[in-house]
Amino acid sequence: MSTLFSLSPLVSDVISPLPDSYSPQYVEAAWYPWWEKQGFFKPEYGNISDPNPRGMFMMCIPPPNVTGSLHLGHALTNAIQDTLTRWHRMRGETTLWNPGCDHAGIATQVVVEKKLMRERGMSRHDLGRENFIQEVWKWKNEKGDRIYHQLKKLGSSLDWDRACFTMDTKLSYAVQEAFIRMHDEGVIYRSKRLVNWSCSLNSAISDIEVDKKELTGRTLLPVPGYKEKVEFGVLVSFAYKVDGSDEEVIVATTRIETMLGDSAVAVHPTDSRYQHLKGKMVLHPFCDRKMPIVFDDFVDMSFGTGAVKITPAHDHNDYEVGERHNLAFINILDENGLLINVPPPFLGMKRFEARKAVLQALKDRGQFKEIKDNPMVVPVCSRSKDIVEPLMKPQWYVSCADMGKQAADSVREGRLKIIPDHHLKTWFNWMDNIRDWCISRQLWWGHRIPAYFVTLFVSINLTEEEAREKAAKRFSVSTDKITLRQDEDVLDTWFSSGIFPFSIFGWPNETQDLNVFYPGTLLETGHDILFFWVARMVMMGLKLTGKLPFKEVYLHAVVRDAHGRKMSKSLGNVIDPLDVITGISLEGLYAQLTDSNLDPIEVEKAKQGQKSDYPNGIPECGTDALRFALCAYTSQGRDINLDVNRILGYRHFCNKLWNAVKFAMKTLGDNFVPSEKLCGEESVSDRWILSRLSAAVGLCDTAFKAYDFPAITTAIYNFWLYELCDVYLESVKPVFSKAEEDSTSQRQALVCRQTLYTCLEVGLRLLSPLMPFVSEELYQRLPRRRPQSDPPSITVTSYPDTEEEVDRDMEFIMTVVKTIRSLRADYNLTKTRADCKITHNYESYSEMNPVLMLTVTISITKGKMVMKSNSVHLLKYHKKAESSLIYSITLSLHLLPPPSAGFFFFCGVEFPVIPIIPPLPGHSERVKQCLILFQLQWQSHFLCALKLPLFFWVLAKWHYESKPCKEPILTWKV
Repeated sequence: MSTLFSLSPLVSDVISPLPDSYSPQYVEAAWYPWWEKQGFFKPEYGNISDPNPRGMFMMCIPPPNVTGSLHLGHALTNAIQDTLTRWHRMRGETTLWNPGCDHAGIATQVVVEKKLMRERGMSRHDLGRENFIQEVWKWKNEKGDRIYHQLKKLGSSLDWDRACFTMDTKLSYAVQEAFIRMHDEGVIYRSKRLVNWSCSLNSAISDIEVDKKELTGRTLLPVPGYKEKVEFGVLVSFAYKVDGSDEEVIVATTRIETMLGDSAVAVHPTDSRYQHLKGKMVLHPFCDRKMPIVFDDFVDMSFGTGAVKITPAHDHNDYEVGERHNLAFINILDENGLLINVPPPFLGMKRFEARKAVLQALKDRGQFKEIKDNPMVVPVCSRSKDIVEPLMKPQWYVSCADMGKQAADSVREGRLKIIPDHHLKTWFNWMDNIRDWCISRQLWWGHRIPAYFVTLFVSINLTEEEAREKAAKRFSVSTDKITLRQDEDVLDTWFSSGIFPFSIFGWPNETQDLNVFYPGTLLETGHDILFFWVARMVMMGLKLTGKLPFKEVYLHAVVRDAHGRKMSKSLGNVIDPLDVITGISLEGLYAQLTDSNLDPIEVEKAKQGQKSDYPNGIPECGTDALRFALCAYTSQGRDINLDVNRILGYRHFCNKLWNAVKFAMKTLGDNFVPSEKLCGEESVSDRWILSRLSAAVGLCDTAFKAYDFPAITTAIYNFWLYELCDVYLESVKPVFSKAEEDSTSQRQALVCRQTLYTCLEVGLRLLSPLMPFVSEELYQRLPRRRPQSDPPSITVTSYPDTEEEVDRDMEFIMTVVKTIRSLRADYNLTKTRADCKITHNYESYSEMNPVLMLTVTISITKGKMVMKSNSVHLLKYHKKAESSLIYSITLSLHLLPPPSAGFFFFCGVEFPVIPIIPPLPGHSERVKQCLILFQLQWQSHFLCALKLPLFFWVLAKWHYESKPCKEPILTWKV
């Protein structure tokens, strides 16, 4: 065997023989530290200062939250991204995949607040802002690297020296600079508008942090801060009295407590029922407020009575009606969800306690009409599980109209490509109808807004001192006369994420990395954040740098469980990728639920789900199998229903690879030296397997360029399993077993070894981007063609190029093998074979003029089935056949009933047949086709082009004639 490369002591022993079976734990133990130490993941592994003729590939990671641990959605993202990164790196491109982590404002603050309360019985307000922020940094430094550990466990080939945290000094400076520039241009402004408010968090939240819970009717839901569950999913109707008459207008609402903030009733302009009420007022039952009846097109005349109550300060649709008609905006909720600006006895009540009180008060006044079930969607805060309230708050906004148009035009004009293109409709719908973006968050952890209030004047600048000087100049006073107060709010986390593609390279400073790596090549992420992150990166990249941050966007599907359900902790179907990699017992899964923040009822529900899906826990599958399965699932345009059993199947595939290379190492021998190129003496089977290898390379190349990951995995899987292992390795075993008989056999074996080596070496390189660990382990055990110059690792070895060497002579074998595999499985004959006893008797048969007649008696036992046959007559065959022609024919199983008469053909040999076997259960007697499997082994000049013994499965078909045969040739009995 050729000398192997000298590897770091960190790497597992590749000199000793391969263990008997594949073990993920063994294979994945040491390669990653070696890769990282050798600098394979850095673009500097090639020289980044010189233009690379092969091009450049740059992609930044969607920064995961610092709080968390990876789930299978993250694993899918990283499997796809790392596969692409490794492919580009192996193509010789200057490659950078830049890691990073998001500070996750709300999530991190909630985690640390719970920790403080649990361990010290303190709230953040007890600590104060500065001390609390110090606690968050302390937690981040202790716990925040877990996500990076998991990414490394997944084999992610990130350049860790460039890892960024969105609260780092470099990125924080970029965030402040972006805010100031956009404010100075008038793109960022301050306004009082409706926001999504979480009373539990005391903060506005983004749309993506609002879960929409669908209800079919009356439902009691738990709400934080309430002992009893709260009723939702009902529609309450009540009447407003018309001022100055006995008439009343009936309206309906799902949030009866908000009627305390009503300032109008709206009807449709063409509704004939209310034309006589133009200019009229209705009276509020609990105060002296008179409210106009307004006419607006947004009202649906067919819903209810056609009259709608308007609460501009607490409903998004009503807000727009209030703007159009200049209505009063009456805020009835404070930040904690307590009622304000309302009359007694409702003043100071909690919002959902007021719901009951208002309903009862309307009944007491005789203005309540009815209550009925109503299907509806309830907005729930994903962080606190509180019911989200629309609330009027003064906030900072980003004007998005112009930026949204630029982002939409970049796609329309082809400068930015979104893949798959069925997401274009969503993109244009969002961009063409974009609303301004609220970027204020009422939190302590995050990028504090660099805005300072000076009496009625707001100053935007980096530091308090700069703000003081700016304010002094504005008011023509000395700086000692100025008192400043910085805005208490922090920026939406998506703001810092929006500039992530260029802030990681030091923007606004002109750094080498910024000049070399920005704009990037690709952005890969889930389609669920197309607007929340992708669109904002495009808008802010164009606004602040004048460049698109990337050329292409590839959006993968959302991971669901095997039943198609969304991943949810309460369902118990959220799986940690590390549990799939290393395996975990059912008790271990239960323990994770016990340590979570779920309430006891949800814990029990989740346990039931886990017991149903994983009664024996999750078996150890390994990183490679998980990555391969995730890529195999990634079909463009649909969600992914992930079944852990399929991942286990790919672990078995790894074992198949292991055994194939183990066999090959034994076959090649210690003194094998791979040749530079083919010798031209390859047999048909050699040329066929090389043609299949070439086809697999071509399929992978095409599929990688099209982001067709299932096509990649299918091509590789089929080549290794069905073509190399099932066919070629079996066909060459007789060659190696007879290698020492004569010089011709030795030469055949040598050529065969070179072919086998080529298949293994190229096949492993094909596999490497998807299964980096097992491919590296096996590749390191192969000799090299050029030991002194070949790269030290498969990760930096060239990816195979397509070479056209198509030889179709044996292509039918693939169809045979696949059909037989399916049929054997259908008949439950996959694991065992029938016991056979075979006797041979050779006779001449001059009357029909064959060279020989072969009589075979076969007894096959499979369960209760026993079959016997009498004779098989060879009627004709190739003229060059000699007495050395030997057939060993074994009937393996009988699948379908044959016809009443027919002929069996194989390679020019014709066998008339009259079967007398009755149909199998479930099959018609008139079935016109049957299949029989034959196992053939021969050595002759019958197929002289083979030049070697060949062992494989052959599928035979029955051909029919209406006229009966004159003589029974093959008979059957049960």
